[in-house]
Amino acid sequence: EMDKLPIHHYLPKASRIIFGCMGLGGGWNDDPYGPDDVRGAELAVEAALEAGINFFDHADIYMKGKAERVFGQVLRSRPGLREQILIQSKGGIRLDTDPPHYDFSPAHLAATLDGTLERLGIEQLDVWLLHRPDPLMEPETLAELFSRVHAAGKVRFFGVSNMHLHHIHFLQEHLALPLIANQVEMSLHRLDWLHEGVMVANPEGKDVNFTSGTLEYCRRKGIQLQSWGSLAQGRYSGRDVSDQPEAVRQTAALVTGLAEKYETSPEAILLAFLMRHPAGIQPVIGTSNPERIAACGKATGVTLSRQDWYTLYISAYGRRLP
Repeated sequence: EMDKLPIHHYLPKASRIIFGCMGLGGGWNDDPYGPDDVRGAELAVEAALEAGINFFDHADIYMKGKAERVFGQVLRSRPGLREQILIQSKGGIRLDTDPPHYDFSPAHLAATLDGTLERLGIEQLDVWLLHRPDPLMEPETLAELFSRVHAAGKVRFFGVSNMHLHHIHFLQEHLALPLIANQVEMSLHRLDWLHEGVMVANPEGKDVNFTSGTLEYCRRKGIQLQSWGSLAQGRYSGRDVSDQPEAVRQTAALVTGLAEKYETSPEAILLAFLMRHPAGIQPVIGTSNPERIAACGKATGVTLSRQDWYTLYISAYGRRLP
């Protein structure tokens, strides 16, 4: 069944699409957020709920913590909302150091988690992801931390972001709890996730960096694939692409045509492209514009034909498949 996601084993009510909260709370600076930012967050959350989206994705670093803070304010102003939604956040990237780097040390991650819960004004995250692989990671100490914060009721489920199958397998061997999600960049513009399966033993695939088998590994293990950058920064759904390569311009026109054919929005076509893959990808959308959020919500009513799916893939790739 196409609509049943791997994550439904753990979170049966999870929506097909995730709302990414990176754009909430003002700018990537130390300026405080204001009433306009709070109103913008409220409108975005309302639009997401109206579009049938109940899953909200955060990270401690988004807008330097302001994304979580402003979302916490929305939660406080709407009693009962927390029980209706799922909240995911991430930790492990340090922007407070020079140079910025990754830090999976238990002390840093424990402080990160407490900071996230405090900013959101909640007692428990539904899902907590490790944001990017830390080469200095020690899985034994991570396992102990995960068990501790799980037992304390601070996190229900754990996952990772931007990791390949070897990271996940290595980590999982030490963990008592399952890793239930892996969030990686996948879109009609970033096609390595498809190329690495199609370009096997082909010189054209020599620069592909997705690590062969990550999609299949996640499918075999029931790990939910989540895609960030799902809308390709708007390049196929309304952004001015007159200065872009021919493949981008042609694909933008193709997306517009398919939106008319399927009587839906260009955004829905972009998400439907991801959702048509049998891995059951859960797209994360990054727009905080209520109209675009509504346009994204329409994706759940679209199933692309095999022909249309391949036409999109090949158009965005810009050349014939091998």
